[in-house]
Amino acid sequence: MKGRIVAGRYELAMLIGQGGMGQVWLGHDRTLDRRVAVKLLRPDRAPGAEESDEIRRRFARECRVTAQVDHPGLVTVHDAASDGDDLYLVMQYVQGADLADHLAEHDPYPWPWAAAVAAQLCPVLAAVHAVPAVHRDLKPRNIMIRPDGTAVVLDLGVAAVLTDDTTRLTLTGSPIGSPVYMAPEQAMGGEVGPRTDLYSLGVILHELLSGTVPFTSPSPLGVLHQHVYEPPPPLRRLRPDVPEALEALVLRLLAKDPRDRPADAAAVHRALVPLLPAPDPTRQDDSGAPMDPTRPFRLPYAPWHGGLPRQAPPPHPAPAAVPHSAPAAVPHPAPVAPAAGHTGTAAAVEEAKRLLDAGRLTQAAGVLGNALSAAAQAHGWHAPVVQMLRKHYAATLLEDGQFHAALPQLRLLSEQRAAEAGPADPQALRFRVEAAQCLEHLGDQASALAEYQSLLPLVERHADGDPALLLEVGRRTAQLLMATGDHVGARAALHRLLLETERRYGPHHPLAVETRRALG
Repeated sequence: MKGRIVAGRYELAMLIGQGGMGQVWLGHDRTLDRRVAVKLLRPDRAPGAEESDEIRRRFARECRVTAQVDHPGLVTVHDAASDGDDLYLVMQYVQGADLADHLAEHDPYPWPWAAAVAAQLCPVLAAVHAVPAVHRDLKPRNIMIRPDGTAVVLDLGVAAVLTDDTTRLTLTGSPIGSPVYMAPEQAMGGEVGPRTDLYSLGVILHELLSGTVPFTSPSPLGVLHQHVYEPPPPLRRLRPDVPEALEALVLRLLAKDPRDRPADAAAVHRALVPLLPAPDPTRQDDSGAPMDPTRPFRLPYAPWHGGLPRQAPPPHPAPAAVPHSAPAAVPHPAPVAPAAGHTGTAAAVEEAKRLLDAGRLTQAAGVLGNALSAAAQAHGWHAPVVQMLRKHYAATLLEDGQFHAALPQLRLLSEQRAAEAGPADPQALRFRVEAAQCLEHLGDQASALAEYQSLLPLVERHADGDPALLLEVGRRTAQLLMATGDHVGARAALHRLLLETERRYGPHHPLAVETRRALG
């Protein structure tokens, strides 16, 4: 299957999820040169294949419902159709870690984080319920936390559309969903509604706050029995630091009778608002702590500069471990890396060159990123082959406009080069300049300006080695001073730039003409 082209457009790269109803692949959209998640369903091979027409109707319903919900907290659908015997759904490729892994890596899970996750899920559920539809399978594996702390719901695969003519989604009459997160009425095969999803949200909140789901049993039937008949354990007995208001909300969400639960997702959100942090524009963003779900409330709409995409290796040597941040549109395994030897590296470089020649920059960056990780594990972070791959990788990321991922690679390259050849080495300075350019593209003008200003004395002292670098740094410094409102500083920088340009290239050089125009 790897390498298969679906619908003449989507190239399958790596299997990232599999279940009874199909597979989900990390893919590459060859038309738009971007990563996508491709969900494949083969009705004649799925359980209950004799009901393949019903499976096709269910798949079509999933595509339709997902496409109808317009909310940034729900994964975006790009395309859906059939390819041979397969049905396919092409979705947005979401970067981050699923909520189950996020919980496993933060024990105990801070209760403000749990409240923030639930508060982000409420608008998504409200948008789903407005279709009207019911998710019916809300669980941590279906929720991603992005590096900037925002939550994204991934799957509406068993959603029920609340219309009179809806065909029942179950093939056998048994309930569809995950027993651990299933509401009593769903477990009994009864009518589901928006409050069914609110029960699942209560189970997730209980799990985040206590570290375990409220009901466990050796068998799914035993878990369903507990959902229907047994009361959940009070949270504050398990974790006394949980606010009473949050415990009371969880107990209301876990009420056996749907009528005893909050009226709707908006009511749940109103109950959570007093537990959320207030916006604080004066607080510095902690870029070293990715996937903090309170960040969207503390710094609403603030740019995110921290955290590394999964394709980017750690910025400093680290043990060969799978990092906690991984791009995925479904639960994510460790990436499949190419062979770590020189033969595998050469093949990866050749493959990346072929992709670059074809204009497929994003895919080339992915190939080089995987090769870099494999080579670093095999040879160490300072091996020549690793440094060579990192240069190719950083250059490809820059060309593709992936400035967020390129920045840590360029910083590491500059540090390594400076350690080998000194801080004034032209190549080390060039890497620093490119890193500053990334900061500019990411909207961090203050940090970019500070970097250019610290670079300027170094490039001035060694201008004969790379005069173009001096002029570039001078030009960017002047432009950023102007952009940040320092007109006096910008004018002085432009004067220096004009004198240096005329001295080296004469008064008619394009940069000299441009600089005089800026001064005027």
